[in-house]
Amino acid sequence: MTETGSPGSGQDIVIVSGPSGSGRSTAIRALEDQGFEAIDNLPLSLFPRLFAGPPIEHPVVVGIDPRNREFDVERLLGHIADVGAATGRDPVLVYLDCDASTLIRRFSETRRRHPLSPHETPLVGIGRETALLAPLRARADILIDTSAMTPHDLRAEMARHFATEEPQGDMAVTLHSFSYKRGIPRGVDMIVDVRFLKNPHWQAALRPKDGRDAEVAAFVQADPAYAPFVARLMDFLGFLLPAYRAEGKSYFGLGLGCTGGRHRSVVLVEAIAKTLAEEGWRVSTRHRDLSSASAEAPVGAGMGLA
Repeated sequence: MTETGSPGSGQDIVIVSGPSGSGRSTAIRALEDQGFEAIDNLPLSLFPRLFAGPPIEHPVVVGIDPRNREFDVERLLGHIADVGAATGRDPVLVYLDCDASTLIRRFSETRRRHPLSPHETPLVGIGRETALLAPLRARADILIDTSAMTPHDLRAEMARHFATEEPQGDMAVTLHSFSYKRGIPRGVDMIVDVRFLKNPHWQAALRPKDGRDAEVAAFVQADPAYAPFVARLMDFLGFLLPAYRAEGKSYFGLGLGCTGGRHRSVVLVEAIAKTLAEEGWRVSTRHRDLSSASAEAPVGAGMGLA
């Protein structure tokens, strides 16, 4: 993976691409909020000209995708190499990946036509675009699977890679709570099963609540196994996170799973995140399987399939 400096550290060039519906517009806007100059759907012929003059004063994010009639993967890869040689700053290629079933659902939700199959089904266009972009995906410096992400998740992911301010070290930590019934979340480096703890689900008064509720947290924390487990896990993370950071890793994802993904795993994620933040780590949380009422819409839904 290409190492990227902070946006204020000199000339930063980021290229965002990926299939329609994967969240390109969200990713580009996220970097714009980080201080990048944002240019979307740029014709390929203009890409080298952006950097032909004096050094740029602000970092730039460029969105390039098959909607453009000039689009050609090999030509784009050649331009990336040329710009790197001319500026002395290798562009960072971010590729947003997404599985076909999720893309189909997003097009169905927005009722938009696929740009590569305007008179056919979205599935046809998705297949064409996936094949067309395969060399770009293989070349990517940063590959992000947005299949299970909300817009908030994607914005946070972009911030982790291109944050303007760095706390302790430059590695971001994300804690995921999840339900084993719905499978292991994508994008995590380590999974911990917390189903050995007493389950608030079997308490009628606690069942409708989730692990962010003080009563639920107190119930889980009262389990005799809770305190020694958390102590051992924090000792392990105290060894593991600095070692990963020293190795140059920029992101670490830890998944904590329980049966329903609403009580025990949420309590653990909230508690561990608080401790890590107090220790100076840049930490964020994601509760994948809380009720839909508290969840955001999928990436691409209601905000443009780009």
